[in-house]
Amino acid sequence: MRGTPQQIIDKYTQLARDAQLSNDRVAAENFLQHAEHYTRLLGEAMREMEARREQQEREQRERQQAREEQRREQRSQQQQPPAEKPEPAVPPAAEVIDPIPESDSGLVETPEESRTRRRSSRGRKPRAQQEAQQEAQGDAPDNSDAPEAPEAAE
Repeated sequence: MRGTPQQIIDKYTQLARDAQLSNDRVAAENFLQHAEHYTRLLGEAMREMEARREQQEREQRERQQAREEQRREQRSQQQQPPAEKPEPAVPPAAEVIDPIPESDSGLVETPEESRTRRRSSRGRKPRAQQEAQQEAQGDAPDNSDAPEAPEAAE
């Protein structure tokens, strides 16, 4: 048999009517018994479904009550001032002293330091321009990059 239980019940009831109209009392009784069987199965299934639904609703209410209880506890904890905890004895932090700026350090700047600082802060200049700038500042041109000239033989 195919169909829902209600469709099967309707089918057997219709077959029982047809059998009665044709004066076949045995077939009619057989079809009515089949219809009654499926009616009982349908009723039992409906009771089980109703019991399952009630159980799910009960569980849902219990979960909802538990959630509401948690929310109430959280609200009460938020409204109450936190219990004062004794602070651990920590020695006061040492004062951090700013380092002395380089200009006030009393150290003398070497030509190598000034050259590296200039190169790192600006792009590289052509060699002729660098030498001209050093001469203008009073520094001797640095020929450390140039190939060394052979010394005169004695």
